[in-house]
Amino acid sequence: MLVFLLFTLQANAQSTLKVMTFNIRLNVVSDSSNAWPFRKDKVASQILFHGINLLGVQEALHEQMLDLAESLPRFKYVGVGRDDGKTKGEYSAIFYDTTKLQLLDGSTFWLSQTPTVAGSKGWDAVKSRIVTWCRFKVTSTGKTWFAFNTHFDHKGSVARKESAKFLLQQVKDIAGGFPAIITGDFNAIPDDEPIKLLMDPADALHLTDTKAICSTPHYGPTGTFTGFASKEVSDDPIDYIFITKGFKVLKHATIAGSWKGKFASDHFSVVAELTMEK
Repeated sequence: MLVFLLFTLQANAQSTLKVMTFNIRLNVVSDSSNAWPFRKDKVASQILFHGINLLGVQEALHEQMLDLAESLPRFKYVGVGRDDGKTKGEYSAIFYDTTKLQLLDGSTFWLSQTPTVAGSKGWDAVKSRIVTWCRFKVTSTGKTWFAFNTHFDHKGSVARKESAKFLLQQVKDIAGGFPAIITGDFNAIPDDEPIKLLMDPADALHLTDTKAICSTPHYGPTGTFTGFASKEVSDDPIDYIFITKGFKVLKHATIAGSWKGKFASDHFSVVAELTMEK
């Protein structure tokens, strides 16, 4: 009986996938005691403590990517700087657990009318915005799925709307019929047009918010942005983990940990535990 129980627990651990989306806040000297050098260990420890297998980060500058890569030794990443398609500007990168996931393919496209042009801006966006995508195989099961990670513009309302439409089409074109996980900071609350477009059930390409279909109650606050204040600015999230068909959601949480009143970032991370449907 004990052997069977241990085997079951091991099989369940192998079949689940722990996903995190985390806007880690770029390194800005003017943040003073909230600047990256004082937060980087908090970010890494949060990722490791929660046993994350797939991590979508936003606002990561190249030196921050290197810091995370050093602190997360079993992880590798896919991603480029948005300004030049190399190392300049913010990354919206995907880190993956190499002990569980095998990378099969991956790349980056820009949220613009010229998605293959590095540094291009779309519509009324203030900044260049990107999507990183990967195709993975779970080493223990051989199952294949896709991951997408993004950060929508913080000012351009047209850009956010058009980015939502374009992202839906790209998920379909790239992932095809395979299941997909979409993480990101969308700079939009659930009632805003971009999120409504992404989740519109009348659209065959629509995504599902993992929190909405979780089999256990959501844990933690519902708001995800704090601006380094003592609590979240709003009860509405702007950071999400979406999925297409093919996954079940076992757990969903917003991680609001602090260290002597200090946070790991000006955003809370969002975590979901998933399993692939048979």
